[in-house]
Amino acid sequence: MNTQAVTRRPRGMAARVWPVVLAAGLFGAAEAGAQAPRQQDPRVGLAPGYQNAGQAARNMALVGHMDRPQGFFNPTNNGDFGFANSDMAFSGNRLFMGNYHGVQVFDISNPARPSLVSTLVCPGGQGDVSVYRNLLFMSVEETRGRVDCGTQGVTAPVSAERFRGVRIFDITDVRNPRQVASVQTCRGSHTHTLVPDPRDPNSLYVYVSGTSQVRSPDELAGCSGRPPSEDPNSSYFRIEVIHTPVARPQEARIVSMPRIFANEAGSPAGLWGGGNHGEGTQTTAVTNQCHDITVYPQMGLAAGACSGNGILLDIRDPANPVRIDQVSDPNFAYWHSATFNNDGTKVLFSDEWGGGGAPRCRETDRPQWGADAIFTLNNRKLTQVGYYKLPAPQTALENCVAHNGSLIPVPGRDIQVQSWYQGGISVVDFTNGARPMEIAFFDRGPMDANQMLVGGYWSSYWYNGHIYGSEIGRGLDVFQLQPSDMLSQNEIDAAKLVRFSEFNPQNQVKLEWPASFVVARAFVDQLARGNALTPSRLTAIRGSLARAERMSGAAKRAALNTLAASLDRDAPRAADPERVRMLSAEVRRIATAR
Repeated sequence: MNTQAVTRRPRGMAARVWPVVLAAGLFGAAEAGAQAPRQQDPRVGLAPGYQNAGQAARNMALVGHMDRPQGFFNPTNNGDFGFANSDMAFSGNRLFMGNYHGVQVFDISNPARPSLVSTLVCPGGQGDVSVYRNLLFMSVEETRGRVDCGTQGVTAPVSAERFRGVRIFDITDVRNPRQVASVQTCRGSHTHTLVPDPRDPNSLYVYVSGTSQVRSPDELAGCSGRPPSEDPNSSYFRIEVIHTPVARPQEARIVSMPRIFANEAGSPAGLWGGGNHGEGTQTTAVTNQCHDITVYPQMGLAAGACSGNGILLDIRDPANPVRIDQVSDPNFAYWHSATFNNDGTKVLFSDEWGGGGAPRCRETDRPQWGADAIFTLNNRKLTQVGYYKLPAPQTALENCVAHNGSLIPVPGRDIQVQSWYQGGISVVDFTNGARPMEIAFFDRGPMDANQMLVGGYWSSYWYNGHIYGSEIGRGLDVFQLQPSDMLSQNEIDAAKLVRFSEFNPQNQVKLEWPASFVVARAFVDQLARGNALTPSRLTAIRGSLARAERMSGAAKRAALNTLAASLDRDAPRAADPERVRMLSAEVRRIATAR
């Protein structure tokens, strides 16, 4: 199982292990239908420490690390959130890491030895970043943000020096980023989402999610902090859409402010009004903002995690998104982020109960709170089917709740790597949305033995064969998945065939695999794991693939087509006929590939 653990706490600490699987439709009920853990979880009882905390891992290995660079930490306070690492974006062999103090750029040509390329000091909030060609986009929300990126802040309640919105930098010379545009918004930009225009590759839209206070109209004309019942132009209950001409980014400007929370009667405040859903439920934030909006342009859809609701948007006209469905959950406190599966038939929403700064994975915390909720997506309607929460309880010294992650491109499966702050990193298979299953993890002990310092993984993403983790207080971590009974080497190798030139986590692209014997063998491994065909038949299929791989030309094509035809005959009798058909289709793709 590739399990390791070092430096345990003394005996007597809490040792209960949560069930990995949560049945659908629990809504605060007990853990009925859950599977019992197979063994004691090595994450329980890890020793605390800043750079020397105990570690535990299963089916993944830490292969690279880099501390926060000089100037991006407070040497007298490890938990100083003014220097916290935040979200990441990728372009080629560059990793861009946001930080409350600015941006760090790393060279990841050798993932095991990441190196610092440059830093950009520019405080103003969590500094979420995205990359598009030679442009870097950065969110700014805090009132200390300055037009000139200065560190001295802004103290006046109204000031022409204040900047809150989205900055755009030209990174043609990544060692010397040059700010070319700055678009001010009324609530700043907590996060943002890049939305390419499918009709115009030289046009780019940015969905701005502002979650802070509304600034004075004396500072930015048109801003209004009054509720929509008093002012129909209220800056609440909307998002901003920025249009950026890629060749002329200095012309970036707001082109629409969609009221995506309106009801049929036209009230902008048309969704969840805040409060609890009844006895024993969560107190949920009012839906007057989105925290994250994840777009899937090839599907024409976006999933918005919008404080009190999860919403589904039609984005075929990217300048004018339209809400087509909304859901709520009495177990969710704050809808934080969303991930589509690759074929667009599921959406996984996460709940940031406690805002990310509180311990919400304790033994006493309900496993449906601060978790993921999994929805099926059919005919552009969302239906909830299950939950997933980190299965190992954490201590009161560890901030822990569901946070940012991305898909791992294993063909035929829905697998996500996800951060849980000081709960570590968890890799979950949600192919069966009603019964998600953890297949790998990495965790460290608390940052401090006596007090809770906010730390842990802000985000964890798969990029071109490795998992990269933005550790709030400790730096950048790089991981390699390891084979196990839940994930084979063929499946890992198939995932590595998917290559990105850019990766922005809130802009999902369709994952596509080249025709490959590795992909075919990954499907065979999945059939074996599920006992979908007899062992003798699986042996025969593996033999046929091996022989065909040694052939060439017409003989190879004939052998593969013969195998595909036999798989077609297997499918109706198989325990998993759809996966057999996937294998058959892949074999035919190999036969026709040049």
